[in-house]
Amino acid sequence: MADPFYITTAIHYPNGKPHIGHAYETVAADVIARFQRLKGRDVRFQTGTDEHGLKMARKAEEQGKSPRELADEMSGHFQRLFDHLNISYDRFIRTTEPDHHTASQALWRKMEERGDLYLDRYEGWYSVRDEAFYDEKELVEGEGGEKLSPQGTPVEWTVEESWFFRLSAYQDKLLDLYNSQPGFIQPDSRRNEVMRFVEGGLRDLSVSRTSFDWGVQVPGAEDHVMYVWVDALTNYISGLGYPEEGADWKYWPADLHLIGKDIVRFHTVYWPAFLMSAGVELPKQVFGHGFLLNRGQKESKSLGNVTDPTVLAEQFGVDALRYFLMREIAFGQDGSYSPEAIVTRANAELANSFGNLAQRTLSMIAKNLDGDLGAYEPNGDDKALLSTVQTSVRESLPQEFEKLAFSVGIDAWMKAVYACNQYVDEQAPWALKKTDPDRMRTVLQTLFIALRDLAIAIQPVIPEKAGHLLDMLGIAQDARSFEDLADEGWYGALIRTGYRVAAPKPLFPRLELPEADSAEAG
Repeated sequence: MADPFYITTAIHYPNGKPHIGHAYETVAADVIARFQRLKGRDVRFQTGTDEHGLKMARKAEEQGKSPRELADEMSGHFQRLFDHLNISYDRFIRTTEPDHHTASQALWRKMEERGDLYLDRYEGWYSVRDEAFYDEKELVEGEGGEKLSPQGTPVEWTVEESWFFRLSAYQDKLLDLYNSQPGFIQPDSRRNEVMRFVEGGLRDLSVSRTSFDWGVQVPGAEDHVMYVWVDALTNYISGLGYPEEGADWKYWPADLHLIGKDIVRFHTVYWPAFLMSAGVELPKQVFGHGFLLNRGQKESKSLGNVTDPTVLAEQFGVDALRYFLMREIAFGQDGSYSPEAIVTRANAELANSFGNLAQRTLSMIAKNLDGDLGAYEPNGDDKALLSTVQTSVRESLPQEFEKLAFSVGIDAWMKAVYACNQYVDEQAPWALKKTDPDRMRTVLQTLFIALRDLAIAIQPVIPEKAGHLLDMLGIAQDARSFEDLADEGWYGALIRTGYRVAAPKPLFPRLELPEADSAEAG
């Protein structure tokens, strides 16, 4: 039976249309999910939208809509984007769904039974934009002298009756968790930040609101709705059917919560404390990735630099965009993108290197060998190339992807692509056609075998284009896993079927900058 693997993104707040940061996180999660499936794991991948809270209620009021109408509209934008980006999620969860409300209330009752909830009065600073409470000592001063959250968002002084969670009682338990399981929070820079925060002392957390009613109702307290983060975090188990222990519960605890660095505190302080209180096993790892910047700047409406990721995908192609996001940025750190950078990277590596390698190899096989591959008898040069490729695809790339070091893994893959192109230049099969046709055949067979390995390995990043290449190579749908990379007999089995290589279709046409971006770059 396959080993379960459960990965989640943060569920996205749909008070506006999705931006490039939502695409970045979700593409990364999809790469991980596809990679684990290719390794033979039984993967469950969940994403979705977090639709409650004061921010949604106010945004809906501004637009003259009900919160539910706004949630339905905006959640649809996220789902369409993810479908467009070829995201292979197993469930797109919405926190407005009845089963999610049931699960959130069940978790609340467990925390209440533990004695960790009590009724009191909340007075303090609250950021509607962050949906977060802040200590006076955490606030920073704005340019006009106003108080702001650590994220630079406006805060309001809030006074209301509230249920509180005894977060202070979990300080030592959380520190024990971080010390005993160093991998629970990654990368290490995030772990260190969280540990300093918890070591500084934890105050009990206000976990209900009475000033609005757009949320999950608190059991037994009709005038209270849950603080949006109690409800939002619960999605990771409500999506598995909590509190019922059905078939999907085999995926818990989650192997990985993939989130942005700005919400690490909620996932590594509040969430494990809630689960400890409720007697639910903790997730194995929370990874806080960096921000994606537009030409080095954070996107904002005031700067007018907010990019629609759907437009980028339509301009440059879904797989080219996916490749750029995973190749360009050291995962975990902040990174930057621009249309020029996407075009430069995609043309240099996908079109000129990998795409051209596939195009000329398959064209020469179709034209010069009539598509007939024939029996393979390699020499030392051929074996050396295949050894280089196999080390990349069987060892280097999988090892780095396992560590979420996508750019490093793709770099190892690209080095194998470059090695293949160098081999083509050195062997010059177009010249061998006249001087040594048998040697030409062996060179082209070697490249054919290398292409198969390269295409299988890069599937998590560019699933559509890699799939097209594997189709052109005649590789069966059920023979494209990492386990299949170790199959030494696949080539002989393929030629015994009588498979013939047809003239290929170009995989990666060269990209051009849209006129507006080209003018700006100039």
